[in-house]
Amino acid sequence: MEILEAIKTRQSIRAFKPNPIQKDVMNKILQAASASPSYTNTQPWEVVVVSGKRKDELSRILLELARVKAATHPDLPIPKGWPPALGERSREHGARRLSTLGIARDDEAGREKLRLMNFEFYGAPCALFLFIDGALGEWSIFDMGIFSQTLILAAHSLGVESCLQASVTNYAPEIKKFLGIGGSKKLVICISLGYPDETAKLNTYRSLKQKPDEFTRWVE
Repeated sequence: MEILEAIKTRQSIRAFKPNPIQKDVMNKILQAASASPSYTNTQPWEVVVVSGKRKDELSRILLELARVKAATHPDLPIPKGWPPALGERSREHGARRLSTLGIARDDEAGREKLRLMNFEFYGAPCALFLFIDGALGEWSIFDMGIFSQTLILAAHSLGVESCLQASVTNYAPEIKKFLGIGGSKKLVICISLGYPDETAKLNTYRSLKQKPDEFTRWVE
């Protein structure tokens, strides 16, 4: 797949088929991601790939925590607010997604069901957890964004789709304990990976994107 086409056609998928991702395909994805640039070539990324029974086990733990609304302790703080323009885009995104699914804003049961699907990894056969050393700061977080984008574009080019899930990282301590990851590591993001269920209504939603003229200023 040509790179501009991959960027244009990639989307977040929230309903997956159970079909597993073969290890050679996963290795191709990770090999492509390993070519990502990083600040002074530090390559801060550490990846844990979870699938099969262990993924299901972790999902059950996370679902229970989410159902009882257990206290959250993300390693990267979830934003508490946004500047007005960004906040409006976020609210519009949430409202449009609910509308696509036919869920009213006052439908608490429907909204809760949608929220809990995060912790089932949307049915994906595989979940990736991306970590960095806890001593690292903003530039390494920037590097992790580049790495994540390279990874999901590489996956898309091979027919494997993805969903970046910040909400899962709310339970970073429990995830690290389950995976045997030391407390000195920071959990940056969870990425669900798999083959999309084209029949699912969840996958018909498309987020709106700004046009270049809306975010670019030319100085000549």
